Formats: sequence, structure tokens, C-alpha cells
Amino acid sequence: MHHYEDPRAASIEALKIVQKQRGWVPDGAIHAIADVLGIPASDVEGVATFYSQIFRQPVGRHVIRYCDSVVCHINGYQGIQAALEKKLNIKPGQTTFDGRFTLLPTCCLGNCDKGPNMMIDEDTHAHLTPEAIPELLERYK
Repeated sequence: MHHYEDPRAASIEALKIVQKQRGWVPDGAIHAIADVLGIPASDVEGVATFYSQIFRQPVGRHVIRYCDSVVCHINGYQGIQAALEKKLNIKPGQTTFDGRFTLLPTCCLGNCDKGPNMMIDEDTHAHLTPEAIPELLERYK
């Protein structure tokens, strides 16, 4: 991490490493990263909360991000959201009882010409229909 001019930039990489290992970034990791980089914990916390891809509380084994942008709205994301909520029996921001999935809306996935879209972990799924949701979720154990 010594090749970063600003230690705050290195904190992004450190946060990603912690999250990859633990699934989320607990308070203790924020303080440990701050100590290693020699910066205030509030700076690391600021970086962690700025990026929506960094989770500050536990999430499911698989994180579903569905696009709720204007374009996906026009293309019918509401049906996708409803199908996800029904199949998973959760609302946006919640995690399934078995810890398998967390459902999160996101403003854009950068795939507007193929909406409605969603990501499960790092996999992008485009041109979705509500009917395809149950089978798609079965791929993620």
C-alpha cells in the first residue's frame, strides 16, 4: 500500500480486501485500517460509507442489486422488484432468513440499453422478466 500518495486512496483497497475475506467491513476493521495507514478512523469510515459497494453491516452470501433508474423504470423494473420480493420474502435492504440473499436497489448498473437489469454478486443479468427470476435465483446456492 506504500505506492499510494494519499493513504486514503489505499484505504479503498484495504476495505475491499477486508470485505472479500469477511463479506462486510466491521468497526474493528475500520480502526485497524486507520492504524496501519496512519490516518483517522473517521477518514476510513468516510471512504467506506461513500462507496455503495462497501458493506458496513452483514449481508447475505449473494448480494442482489437491481437497477431502479429511470430507464429501467420505463423498461419495467417494478415487475422484477416485485418478483424478487415475492420469491425471497424480503423487502429492499433486507437479507433472507437463511442468509442466502440481500436485496439492494441501485441507481444504475451502466447497462441501460439492456434493461431491466440486476447484478447478483459480480454477474450482470439483462433483459429480465419477472417470470425468469425464480430460475435465475436457483443458480445461486
